[in-house]
Amino acid sequence: MGVPGPCPGSAGRQPAPVPDREEVDRALARLGAEYEAIETSLLALQDHAGRRLLEGGGLSGTTKERWAAAERSITVLWSLFDTYTAALTAARELRARRRWPSPDDLAELSELLYGSGLTVSGEAADDGAVDGAVDGLEGRFSLEELVARMNGLYARSLDVIVAADAVWSTLPARIDLLSAELRRTRSLAHSVGVRPGAHPAGDDLERITDELARLRDRVIADPLAFWVSSSTGSSAPGGGRPDTGRYDRAARALEDVRREIEAVLDVRQDAERRLMALRDVLSRADRTLTEARQARGEVLAKIAASEVPAVSGPSTALYEQLAAAAEYRRRAQWHRLSPLLESLEERAEEELHRARESLTAVTAPLAVRAELRGRLDAYKAKAARHGMAGDPLLLERYDAARRMLWSAPCDLRAAEQAVWRYQQATAEVLVPEQAEHGPEEPARDGRGEQ
Repeated sequence: MGVPGPCPGSAGRQPAPVPDREEVDRALARLGAEYEAIETSLLALQDHAGRRLLEGGGLSGTTKERWAAAERSITVLWSLFDTYTAALTAARELRARRRWPSPDDLAELSELLYGSGLTVSGEAADDGAVDGAVDGLEGRFSLEELVARMNGLYARSLDVIVAADAVWSTLPARIDLLSAELRRTRSLAHSVGVRPGAHPAGDDLERITDELARLRDRVIADPLAFWVSSSTGSSAPGGGRPDTGRYDRAARALEDVRREIEAVLDVRQDAERRLMALRDVLSRADRTLTEARQARGEVLAKIAASEVPAVSGPSTALYEQLAAAAEYRRRAQWHRLSPLLESLEERAEEELHRARESLTAVTAPLAVRAELRGRLDAYKAKAARHGMAGDPLLLERYDAARRMLWSAPCDLRAAEQAVWRYQQATAEVLVPEQAEHGPEEPARDGRGEQ
């Protein structure tokens, strides 16, 4: 082996020591492995499915601009690789001349392997700039510098391809699935009368349909507009994720519409039962009001000097709305029937409650008269148990109270006074009796003493 001596260097650089044979062989082996790796990566980049899609054309916006730059970078990349290949081939041929290379051979090999004597085109030198470390070299590079430049170009190009492919692999398929769900929802909506212009959910379906169509066209033409770079600062190609914001909003809007249509479907399936229940509630309210009107006539005839509230008739508006609900059901206008039924059910219950309150208010004087009659009979029975029913005072006051309570019209205020006087007379008559025989057990007439 020859003694390593100085080897030629680039202008302005100190000559580097000339490597020996073993160093040259190790460098060639390393560069050969590096060459295989670079070639494999370039061929994989060439055959990448995302690249074939990008080359299909029809791009716009951000993707069009970035892919044009990436195509230029790939062209430069192959040019640099050709230069790298030629330099490595020349070094291998030079090394293969002799088993034991001469000092001149070693010096020439050192320049090929470590020197900056490799010339590339001006376009490759300009477009290939990765960072400031290689600026100002005027198109002359070392193999190491060529590899650094190729790595930068490869990473930038692959980043565009991987990002576009990730968006195309994610969003169009999801949009197509959502569009299929949208078509099923539209069909179901039409079956229950939910159509644009007739129901808000129908208008929402139209907007979602337009949005999905626009979204799919935009995703196909400009996938990189839907790419969010990684927030971790990773420099790895494809570091990020597809932006699904617009898709997610459309999916949520469609879910809201689907729930609205399900509510309308529930109305359709349950409409007859709810309509029958409404008719029953309104019928009970009418019967109660009829009973209240009859009771009012009876009160006016039988009770004197009493304030009896007026009784209104059935609610015409409710019956008109009930007829409209039945018509909606007949015409399968479920989207109109749904809110009307909810309103009617609430108002029908209010109508029945009002009718019952009216009946209670009208019959209050009759209830008072009945209570006074019961009290009068209870005290008469009490006097009879003590053998005092024939007492002249009790007979007189009982007859007076009874005439008032069983005559028409009945003066409730006078009748109440008469019953009270009979109670007082009974109490006075029974006091000596109780003093003679001891205290009496409380009356068991179910009412108690008043």
